[in-house]
Parts: sequence; structure tokens; C-alpha cells
Amino acid sequence: MKLIKNIASLFVSLSFVGCVMAGGAENSKNEWITLGTMAGPIPNATHSQPSNALLVNGKTYLVDAGDGTAGQLAKVGLNIKKIDAIFLSHLHFDHTGGLPAILSLRWQTETKSELTIYGPPGTKQTVEGIFAFMTYGALGHYGVPGQVPAPPSSSVKVVEVTDGSNLDFEGFKLSVIRNTHYSWPKGSEEYDKFQALSFKFTLPNYTVVYTGDTGPSEAVESLSQNVDLLISEMMDVDHTVNLVKRMNPMMPSKALGHMKQHLSKHHLVPADVGQLAAKAEVKKLVVTHMAPGLVTPAEFEKYTSEVAEFYKGDITIANDLDRFILQK
Repeated sequence: MKLIKNIASLFVSLSFVGCVMAGGAENSKNEWITLGTMAGPIPNATHSQPSNALLVNGKTYLVDAGDGTAGQLAKVGLNIKKIDAIFLSHLHFDHTGGLPAILSLRWQTETKSELTIYGPPGTKQTVEGIFAFMTYGALGHYGVPGQVPAPPSSSVKVVEVTDGSNLDFEGFKLSVIRNTHYSWPKGSEEYDKFQALSFKFTLPNYTVVYTGDTGPSEAVESLSQNVDLLISEMMDVDHTVNLVKRMNPMMPSKALGHMKQHLSKHHLVPADVGQLAAKAEVKKLVVTHMAPGLVTPAEFEKYTSEVAEFYKGDITIANDLDRFILQK
């Protein structure tokens, strides 16, 4: 029995070592890393789904956690055990699909540090659902009699935020506003229940706005005024609808029409992104959440030029794992 327990302890220790080796690169620079840059729901061979790492004063924060986030963190040398907080802009699956893996891997490597997940209404229910998914595997643990693992929820807490929330962190302030990714009528039950958020991170000498998913929004424009870095979503609506049509050739034209109307209202096309950056007079623009995922230089040039028709500043259409230093 003692030998079996020792083997199990060795397995966990090796998990610790592997996690540290995969994410042992500490970085004192304040940075934004676009871990995943392609919108869902269709998986892509070269692009992970929306997720970002914010590094401030040696601490690691995730901003959205789409499918593949854990692997992307390892690629840039960030330790999954040292994530201090996660900020979810909304609860669509391409922005949360990587969260079960992060919580499961933290538990499996016996991470003791507290992780706080900030998100819109519904985040608590979502995280509780992930814990429910983990229940059976956690009970079985490594199959060693007598071992009683800590419950998956023991080091995780959730804070729900909404329009107008302001929070202080070590090295920055977070401001939260509601955007236009949903269009439920005001006063309806759905309007309060389903919210999509945009975030502003105010460091001592640098400001960043992350739009999350949004359509054209005066609130996002106001939040973005004169910021140093705007991280904006973008979508080629016609290309996306045509891709869905090719994958679903029997899809009724009426349904495709509804999809196009939804995407046009709840996302930003290149002209919208350019106008937002120009009106807000941002210093630098980084485009992410791109649909389709871009591969060739010609594709990057095409969309950059469409944005540049309206915004004459510094434009980058991000790749997965691009890094942006947060300093003037």
C-alpha cells in the first residue's frame, strides 16, 4: 500500500515538474499576448480560438479562454499554475472552451493558489457546470486507496461583473462596460441575464481596451478614447456566411440570411474597426478574433488596407502568440 501511495505521489511530483518546465519563463515586462486569434465555432489547424494573456508586474492574467488556451500558454512559457485571474468577456463557447482544461489541469497538479474568475452574469453557473463535469474524474483521482483529494472548487472563486464595474488589481485598474454583442430588448429578462462586456486595463503609464465580441458601440468608443492600445475583434461577415454555406449546403437561405443579419449587427467588419479606432483616436490598433483565420500575406494586406481606409495609425492584424509590450 505504501509503495502504491509513493508511486502516486511521484506521479503528481512529475506533473509539477512538467508544468513548471512548460511554464517556467518568468517575465518582468508588462505585455499583452494574443494566444488565440480566430473566432469560433469552426476549429482551425493554424489558429487557436480567442484567448489572451496580460502580464503585469510578473503576474499572469487571462483575458478570455477559448479552446486550446492551455497549450498556447505552454508555447509562450507561461505556467498554468501561476494564473492569477481570468477575465471572461462573455460566455460564448469559443471564448470559454479552454476553461475546463485550465481548471482541470490546475486541480490535477494540486495547485493551491487561489484563482479568481471574473465574468458577466452566468459565470458562476458556467464554472459550477465545469466542476460538475470534473466530479467523476476527481473522485477517481489516481486510483490509490486512502487518498482523499481536495474538491475541484477549493481554490477557485467567481466574481460576476457588469456594466460600470471598476476593480483594483496590483499594477492596474479594470473598468467594465456592456457592449452590443447581444441585442435583447431593454427591460426584458434576457437583457439582464445575457451580457457581453468590454474591458479597459489602466496601468500607471499605459492603457489597453479589449473589445471582446461587439457590434458598433458608442460605449466601446467612449471606453477607448485616447487609449494606447486597442485590441479589437473583427469579422469578414460575407466570407464567414459563405464558409458556413459550403459546410452546410442544405441550409435554408432564410437561415443564412438571419445568420448574416446577426453577424453584421453583433460583430465589427473592417470598416467598423477602422472607424472605431479613428473616432477614439487610439495610439495603436491590434486586430484579433478574426474570421476567417488569415494565412497568406495577401490576406493580411487586404484586411489591413480596409481598416486603414478609416484609421491612419499603427495597425497590426495579430497572429497567435504575438507579443505587445505595454509601454510608451
